[in-house]
Amino acid sequence: MSQDLLIVLTLTLGVVSFLLSPRVKTLDGFFKGVDGFGHAPGLWTLTLSQVTTWIFARSLMNAAILGFYYGIAGTLAYAAYYLSFLTGGVIVDRIRFGLGYDSIQVFLEDRYGRAGTLSYNILVGVRLLSEVFANLLVIGIIFGVAGSTGYTLSIIALAVLTLCYSMMGGLRASLRTDVFQTILLVVALMVLAGSMFAQTAFDWSAIMVSSPDLDSPGWILLLVAALQVWSYPMHDPVMMDRGFLSDRKITRKSFHYACLISVTAILLFGLLGVFAGLNKEAGEAMVATLTRLLGEPIMMVFNLALVVSAVSTLDSTYSSAAKLVVDQMGVMQRSVRNGRIVMTLFLLGGLFFLFLGQKDLFAAVAVSGTASMFLTPVIFFNILGRVETARWAYLVSFFAALAGAALYMMETGGYLSVMTPLLGLEHKYAKLLVICVSVLGVGMGSFALGVFGKVKESHS
Repeated sequence: MSQDLLIVLTLTLGVVSFLLSPRVKTLDGFFKGVDGFGHAPGLWTLTLSQVTTWIFARSLMNAAILGFYYGIAGTLAYAAYYLSFLTGGVIVDRIRFGLGYDSIQVFLEDRYGRAGTLSYNILVGVRLLSEVFANLLVIGIIFGVAGSTGYTLSIIALAVLTLCYSMMGGLRASLRTDVFQTILLVVALMVLAGSMFAQTAFDWSAIMVSSPDLDSPGWILLLVAALQVWSYPMHDPVMMDRGFLSDRKITRKSFHYACLISVTAILLFGLLGVFAGLNKEAGEAMVATLTRLLGEPIMMVFNLALVVSAVSTLDSTYSSAAKLVVDQMGVMQRSVRNGRIVMTLFLLGGLFFLFLGQKDLFAAVAVSGTASMFLTPVIFFNILGRVETARWAYLVSFFAALAGAALYMMETGGYLSVMTPLLGLEHKYAKLLVICVSVLGVGMGSFALGVFGKVKESHS
């Protein structure tokens, strides 16, 4: 009965989102999100859009799973990634309003030429593809076992439904539907949190001491998040796109408000995982534990929250993909029609990766987060420090980050085993921390040398 009701609610969500989506014909409406009068989105439209597009279905699952396995440390670690709204807000403010650029690509091209934009666009493109397959994967898991009819049909149905209304209105449609979807998500989270807090088995003191060991993978992941949170927002096109829509005051406030709302939401969802982990029976999985503790009706709300966040992220991913390829890269003529073609291609690419069999939800976060760390020196030296560096330093940082991301992917995938024999590290997050420190060290060091070379060159 709960599954049937969830299907009805999901279809209703899709129909309402479709009805809310305007049919946009202008380029600025499709790629920049302006309304029929040419107005940019207001504060709460921008804030709620930031929230729901960054609280992915994958994010909610990751927060709960990390809490389930690693206690409060796992939940705090994942919530720390949402401080990206603060660092992202500073990046946008400095690049757009401080330095006068109208996109990240133009800024990087001015500093590092074609190599700057090409490396960034490749990373962003992979990031967008990962968002498509990761969120569709969660949808499939909700409605069936991998490979089953329910799994496949639910993925295709949600993918096509979100694509259809996204193609109608582009970024404008995404902004309008995001407000409705965020309200639904907040209500669902309030119901889940209220139900959890009402349980006699819920114990705040037990929650707070659920990660007693300082060498717990959760605490190690928190250190990783502290390193990646600087560059992570800059490589996320959905967040960066929304930083170039409204005026300075609205943009600043939207990032701050989105941070507060998102961190709170992730912590609440993560607590569900911690609660389940503390009360699980031998061999019991997280969803089974929560179903036993909270009941099937509440778990339907749990699944509905995942569906809402998946839908909201997918439409934003499509619109950002269209803007990236058509509006920013200029690969195709700037037209609404070509934007719609790009949206379709990214959906097909996401489905391709999904049906290849990728199942680790956190892998995409860790790999793309590590790859994005070549941007950390750019942030500290070029954006915050406003100093120039040699182009070779940027390339060294880029390839070091790619090598680190590839090493982590190969190690966790079981294709390579180098770090355990050399360093004695067993857990994947310990390996990830070492990789991140190494990547950051190489990148910052190369930029420092690059600055020295620039100064020496200017004096010669």
